Amino acid sequence: MNPDASTIWRGPRWLLAALLACLGMLGPFSIDTYLPAFTGIAQSLGATPVEMQQTLSAYLLGFALMNLFHGALADSFGRKPVVLVGLMVFTLASVGCAMSQSIGALVLFRALQGMSAGSGMVVSRAIIRDMFPPAEAQRVMSQVTIYFGVAPAIAPLFGGFLFVHIGWHAIFWFLVLVGALLLGVMWRLLPETLYPAQRQPFNARHLMRGYWDMVSSARFMALAFASGVPFNGMFLYVLSAPVFLGEHMRLGPTQFFWFFLMTIGGIMGGAWFSGRLAGRITPQRQIRWGFIVMICVSLLNLALNLLLPPSPVWHLPLIGLFSLGWALMVPVVTLLVLDEAPTRRGMASSLQACIGSVANALVAGAIAPLVMHSTVMLAVASSLMTAVGVVAWIWVRPRLTLPTHADLKRAALDLK
Repeated sequence: MNPDASTIWRGPRWLLAALLACLGMLGPFSIDTYLPAFTGIAQSLGATPVEMQQTLSAYLLGFALMNLFHGALADSFGRKPVVLVGLMVFTLASVGCAMSQSIGALVLFRALQGMSAGSGMVVSRAIIRDMFPPAEAQRVMSQVTIYFGVAPAIAPLFGGFLFVHIGWHAIFWFLVLVGALLLGVMWRLLPETLYPAQRQPFNARHLMRGYWDMVSSARFMALAFASGVPFNGMFLYVLSAPVFLGEHMRLGPTQFFWFFLMTIGGIMGGAWFSGRLAGRITPQRQIRWGFIVMICVSLLNLALNLLLPPSPVWHLPLIGLFSLGWALMVPVVTLLVLDEAPTRRGMASSLQACIGSVANALVAGAIAPLVMHSTVMLAVASSLMTAVGVVAWIWVRPRLTLPTHADLKRAALDLK
């Protein structure tokens, strides 16, 4: 923690959580907003479905690439400057998307959007651990996830409305407005939380040594896989939404909202439970509960897809329950990842985000196009991604030193 944490932020905890949630939501928000206009953009630009899928892949690849550097830059130059520069680039890239007249230009500016949007998510995680001890950090991380969930839930509604009534260009002008607004708010309110003595030298040798220490740590990589890969069990359906919702579920563009409402509702519910359980049960127990929910939902989803015709009546609630299980365990695993490198939390957050983003990009560019035309194959792919996270956690759990119930009781007494 920053030893001056109590003085650099004197406002209520919920306000800081809301600021950090706004930073974290920018990445998924800029994906979910334009999904309802996928088909319309393709028709307007004369693009094929594969070319349109590249607008997602380019965004996610850019997101993954720069995630390697956002945290390292924040460890050297401070948290706030990295956030402000990222928001500035995102706003300009959104202008480029709005003015694009060809699919090539749109892919290029989507890549720039992805490269800049990740700065807020990466740096916000480091800020939380700068400011709060473990149990309190878990509560704030859960609050951030709850607030974060509101934006993607309403993003498709905005996107569908703007597309139907104004046109797809308006969606990206809307993102320009969002980026500019966030830039002004963060410049005004966001504190600098990196303690001066904790700044890391910015040079290639130091950076490469830090990355190598983390990549070569089996514990770090297993924790990153345990948190990042299962997310794709749900995100696969988000990436496949134009086909999954439009063809399989037979929903119109303005009805996509129900899918995102279920998904984000599950994330918010799981995050709320995670915050309530912080300091009351051990981290390993909470993580186990999250994985149990995801395993049960994955198996039920696969069975129903084999036995019943596709229907939003049961498909959408199951995806929401899966999201709840993921959100129940991911705040805890994320803090475990950051504490694997306490002097380089920005870099740890970067590498964790990069691993998750590479998995997202792989799913978007290779797996989703292969399985999106079959609900059974979607269910199989989602189950396999859950299995990767389960195996990673089962392997790493005995190799971690985690608090016991007695430790939690002592910590609670110390706070009193």
